[in-house]
Amino acid sequence: MIVVMEHKASQELVDAVTVRLKQLGFDNHLSVGVERTIIGAIGEKRPEYIEQLAAMPGVEKIVPILKPFKLAGREFHSEPSQVRVGDVIIGGEEIVVMAGPCAVESEEQLLETAREVKKNGAHILRGGAFKPRTSPYSFQGLEEDGLRILAAARRETGLPVVTEIVNPRDVELVAQYADMLQVGARNMQNFTLLREVGKCQKPVLLKRGLAATVEEWLMAAEYIISSGNDNVVLCERGIRTYETGTRNTLDLSAVPAIKHYSHLPIIVDPSHGTGRWRYVLPMARAAIAAGADGLMIEVHCRPEEALSDGAQSLTPMNFQQLMEETKVLAQAIGRKIGSLTVV
Repeated sequence: MIVVMEHKASQELVDAVTVRLKQLGFDNHLSVGVERTIIGAIGEKRPEYIEQLAAMPGVEKIVPILKPFKLAGREFHSEPSQVRVGDVIIGGEEIVVMAGPCAVESEEQLLETAREVKKNGAHILRGGAFKPRTSPYSFQGLEEDGLRILAAARRETGLPVVTEIVNPRDVELVAQYADMLQVGARNMQNFTLLREVGKCQKPVLLKRGLAATVEEWLMAAEYIISSGNDNVVLCERGIRTYETGTRNTLDLSAVPAIKHYSHLPIIVDPSHGTGRWRYVLPMARAAIAAGADGLMIEVHCRPEEALSDGAQSLTPMNFQQLMEETKVLAQAIGRKIGSLTVV
């Protein structure tokens, strides 16, 4: 349930309600809005508890939350959330672009790519140090050496870094190097991992599972938020269907659906969503038109030599074209993207 405080309720009244909720065995989650403060209360909703709380000074009303995702839903938090990654805000007016190679292969490879994506207006550098692969014989990443290379690229370019976390035991290690932790599609329902990243205060990028419904996806976000970390950004990266012409089926209808059900920002990954570099630009344009708060784009200076996902990686030249075209589209819908000047 949520406890809606009166418009001018003082901090003392809010504190009194949160203390009473704890006494009654509820976990509290505060949402301070422009007009009202809302307290999300997770626990056993006995009728006598509701009556007691409704009678407290400063309480306007008690509202039951009907959706299973309590903290990720708009019933609890009606205004869109924004998540800060370094100096970058996700969920604001500007559409945020995360770009870089699928995997960190070497310092030379990553720095070269980082310089290119920075030059062309990317906001955040992506790159995998730990790579969960379908085949155990495929390149699995450079692990901590890869994290060190990502940190070196951040020092040179100033770009915040997002990288995938695979093992719950590695959360502390990855958090030492990364500005944002990515939970990949294969781990969307790794509940132990979700709880661990929830205990860490680093922002979390939560990718949609291979065949997950929107509700299951939001319930995964609920695990993170209920563990104490509400800095969650969702990422649509395509789902498994019967179609074989693309790697996955990019479900852009998930963008307005998430906007309707949840306050969390959502970005789109058209690289994994299509698996073909030729399709990345048109689907990036479509994602922006659908209302996405950002894009995740795989970029490699030599895709033909990539150790992972070369077929879906853009060259720097193609990435520049994407940034130029999406900037025009973003302006047309009242948003902005990147730092290039379009003539």
